[in-house]
Amino acid sequence: MRKTIYIVIISQVILINSCGERQNVENLASETENSDESITITKEQFNTGDMTLGSLEEKSFPTTIKTNGMIDVPPENRAVVSATMGGYIKQTPLLIGDSVKKGQMLVIIENPEFVTLQQDYMEVKQKLTFLESEYNRQKTLREENITSQKSFLKAESDFRTAHARYNGLKKQLSMLNISSAQVEKGNISSTTTIYAPISGSITKMNVTKGTFVSPASPILEIIDNNHIHLELSIFEKDIMKIKKGQSIRFRIPEASDKTFEAEVYLIGTSIDENRTIKVHGHLHEESQNNFLTGMFIDAAIITGNSHGKGLPSTAIVEDNDKFFVLRAIENNDKQYVFEQIEVMIKNISDGFTEISNPERFSTSDKFLTKGAFDMVGEKTGGHGH
Repeated sequence: MRKTIYIVIISQVILINSCGERQNVENLASETENSDESITITKEQFNTGDMTLGSLEEKSFPTTIKTNGMIDVPPENRAVVSATMGGYIKQTPLLIGDSVKKGQMLVIIENPEFVTLQQDYMEVKQKLTFLESEYNRQKTLREENITSQKSFLKAESDFRTAHARYNGLKKQLSMLNISSAQVEKGNISSTTTIYAPISGSITKMNVTKGTFVSPASPILEIIDNNHIHLELSIFEKDIMKIKKGQSIRFRIPEASDKTFEAEVYLIGTSIDENRTIKVHGHLHEESQNNFLTGMFIDAAIITGNSHGKGLPSTAIVEDNDKFFVLRAIENNDKQYVFEQIEVMIKNISDGFTEISNPERFSTSDKFLTKGAFDMVGEKTGGHGH
């Protein structure tokens, strides 16, 4: 709607003493008629700015569920490394961001208890040889009824107890990556080496040289980004609309304006305390993009399609969380005049934005489809997004 503003000139009647002067006052009022909700663009400005006009178009728009989440990796692609037994970090050559291969040395830990463990192993092994011999001797004597059942059972118990302790100590050495064969040769070490359980990149390093770590302390974290996925949170009210194989379009708002593609792969079966369900999405062409674990994403899951009327997205201007279009209300040889109208939007697809209240416009209405952003910005004194 155009609002008319008149500048009223108050003057004493006695000063207006001729018809000519009275006519000048009426002309001045006419010349100051203007619209505070309209925008005028000359034909020269229109052509120079490469502006275009367009009408509402019938389009197919996807029906989507808006959500958010993060880039993540499967559990088998993430490893938190800790020590089987505590000790002091003797050597740690790695930094956050370093790439490692499975089996590569990560840190060396030193602890006098490692020496005690190896000594216990050697003592039990030596004792086991004697106890095994005694057990076999008692077994033979018992078969010939030369020894008592009690003596045989004691020999058997001592042997089996020592054998169990021997196997236990050997397993502890194996968990510490200490070779029992080297210990049996007399090579006893006060250090143990921790190796990479998976290939990937160091994402956390919690220790430095000389740090004491307990068995419960995480030393570092390795993440393999070769297979990353989307971890989305869907509200309970929307979960029945989600199906495996549906397309996902997502953006990483802090890193890029580009839209990426994925698809629904797994749907959670339980609701968490926030009344949301986890949805796992597989990315398309994940190796071609530098995605990092933990990146926050905005996503839309496409659950269907609907028909609606829309305009090119360049015709929609956002300003102070509101959306506007410029509709042409006058077109003559010299200029275009547009009115700024607030609209409600629904979906965006392939460069078109669906208008949720198109009934307020006619099929003959023309809109500024290119250049509207600058015009609304000049009128409001600032741009939206």
